[in-house]
Amino acid sequence: MATWRGSVTNYLPGKLGQNTIWALSGYGVRLVIQAVYFVIIARSLGVNQYGGFVAATALSAVISPFVGIGAGNLLVKNVARDQSLFSRYWGNGLLMTLASGVLFVAIVCTLGFEVLPRSTPLLVVALISASDLIFVKLLDMAAWAFQAFEMLAQNAQLNVLVSFTRLAGIAALAGVVSHPTVKMWSVVYLTGSVISGLIGVIWATAKLGAPRLALGKIRAEIVEGFHFSVSLSAQTIYNDIDKTMVARLSTLEAAGIYAAAYRIIDVAFTPVRAVLNAAFPAFFRHGKDGFQSGLQFGRRLLVRTLPYPLLAFVALMAGASLLPLILGEGFRQATEALRWLAPLPLLKTLHYFVSDALTGSGFQGTRTLAQIGVAVFNVALNFVLIPSYGWRGAAWASIASDGLLAVALWCVAAVLLARRPRGLQTSEDLV
Repeated sequence: MATWRGSVTNYLPGKLGQNTIWALSGYGVRLVIQAVYFVIIARSLGVNQYGGFVAATALSAVISPFVGIGAGNLLVKNVARDQSLFSRYWGNGLLMTLASGVLFVAIVCTLGFEVLPRSTPLLVVALISASDLIFVKLLDMAAWAFQAFEMLAQNAQLNVLVSFTRLAGIAALAGVVSHPTVKMWSVVYLTGSVISGLIGVIWATAKLGAPRLALGKIRAEIVEGFHFSVSLSAQTIYNDIDKTMVARLSTLEAAGIYAAAYRIIDVAFTPVRAVLNAAFPAFFRHGKDGFQSGLQFGRRLLVRTLPYPLLAFVALMAGASLLPLILGEGFRQATEALRWLAPLPLLKTLHYFVSDALTGSGFQGTRTLAQIGVAVFNVALNFVLIPSYGWRGAAWASIASDGLLAVALWCVAAVLLARRPRGLQTSEDLV
């Protein structure tokens, strides 16, 4: 462990290295916990019920970025530059999260009738949406608060908390009921989120300060935060809407196979996500000096991170055959699905660092437009491919979408550099 920590801090020196270690530790523990309850749920529900469960969570995920209307991003952006603003952005962020969360739960329940298979119970949709759109978002606000102060140890612990409470509930349910239904799993899913969300808000308030409402500022914050929400929503669409579309346009079995493979891709991308999480406040500080400074910071991180997704691609291709042994014979086709999706960590790495450079430098609107375009492209491609090719069509659409976004954003970066003065001072440090 000491050798591993030393390697990370040598590779990413200063506070960024320490925060990356905390982020990796938090994500790592969370992934182990999630892997345990992922296997339990998949084996207990079977591929069809698991497909319905994932379709409902994916629908909530598409709406989730609009909860809070970018309040978490605004908190990090402003507090990273001026910590005295915390109470105001903390108070307004909690209010906006609660109010919008309740509204969007009602919207998701209404949409569930139209976009989800008729076999998916409305109660399941309601429980999952309440979990993900209210209580998980409150937990996220607490995590954003710690991230704004670059307190990644607390941020990492909050990331673990919701997974731990869900695992405890799932283990208890599995011990009491031999064949739990998807409704039972959904109740446990919500209970874990409620406990975690309340703990997160109480902890952040005790550690960082009490919230203070500044109602007169909310209108301006909504306008600015909307760009962040649209960007995150577009990102979620091209990452998650395909799971709902596979369930609707193909079969629940296909949705379960595809979702299982994509979950492994999310796990594989975790180390890169940890670096991005640790570096996010620094992107805003570097971005104050202009896009050239922000991009140089992002490019240096990209060069240091790039070897990992290349190794991950090899590991995913080689290890895909193990999935049926872990999840059961019903998921045998997930081996092929995982191999199709294996390039995604590399493609995501290529576009995320330039994306955060745009955000930190004040070009969130530009990033948002590119992501909206790719989201529309992804949905259109899924409509064409999924009815004929099932989960394979969704995999092709995912690869094409992330590849297109990487090309588009680096082209945008080249245009911005060509138009802006080149005499800007940049820091050679990583923090």
